[in-house]
Amino acid sequence: MTKLALITGASRGLGAALAEALAPTHHIVAVARTTGALEELDDRIQAAGGTATLAPMDITDTDAMATLCRGIHDRWGHLDMWLHTAIHAAPLTPANFVDAKDWEKSFAVNATATSVLIPFVAPLLGADGQAVFFDDQRAGNKFFASYGATKAAQMALAHSWEAEAVKTGPRVQIVAPNPMATAMRARFFPGEDRDALSTPKDEAQRILALL
Repeated sequence: MTKLALITGASRGLGAALAEALAPTHHIVAVARTTGALEELDDRIQAAGGTATLAPMDITDTDAMATLCRGIHDRWGHLDMWLHTAIHAAPLTPANFVDAKDWEKSFAVNATATSVLIPFVAPLLGADGQAVFFDDQRAGNKFFASYGATKAAQMALAHSWEAEAVKTGPRVQIVAPNPMATAMRARFFPGEDRDALSTPKDEAQRILALL
C-alpha cells in the first residue's frame, strides 16, 4: 500500500522541506495557495525520483478542504501522515493597533482552518496515522498580538486532540522547530544574522528523525 503524507503549507519553508524529505518514502499531497511554488516543489520531488499530487487550495476554503479530503479517501482510502505547517504571519504591531483584517485572516488561517481540518483529516488517518503540528511560542510577546494569539489557539486545538487520541489514535505530535532562515522569520526579525539560523532542510531532517 502506498504511503501518503498530506502537507498543508507545502509550497515554501519547512513545509516544502518536509515534502522533499518524505518524498523518497511517501507520495506527497501538497497543499498551498501558490501554484508556481507548488510546481517548483513537484519538479524537485520528481527529479529525486518521488511523486506528488498538487492541491493549489486555500485552507480557509472549507468546501475545498472537504473536496480534497474526499478525493484522498476515494483515491487512496487513507493517510499515513498529516503535517500542518500552513500559517499566516500578520505584520508585527502593538496590541492597541491590531488591524481588523489582519486579525480576521490570522484567526481564519491559524485557528479556524485547523479546527475544520482536524475532523476532516482524522478519519483518513484512522488509529495508526500520525498528525504533526509545529509550535512557535510567541503568545504574549510584544508586537506579536495577532500571530501569537492565533498560533496559541491552534496549539490549544492540537494539544486537546493529542490528549484525546492517546488511546484511540491517531498519534498526534507537537514539535518546536529551531529558528530557521525563512521568509516568515525575516519579516519578524529583519536584519537578523541568517547564517546563525538552521535551514528548513536541516530542520526537516531533524524533525522527521524525532518522529
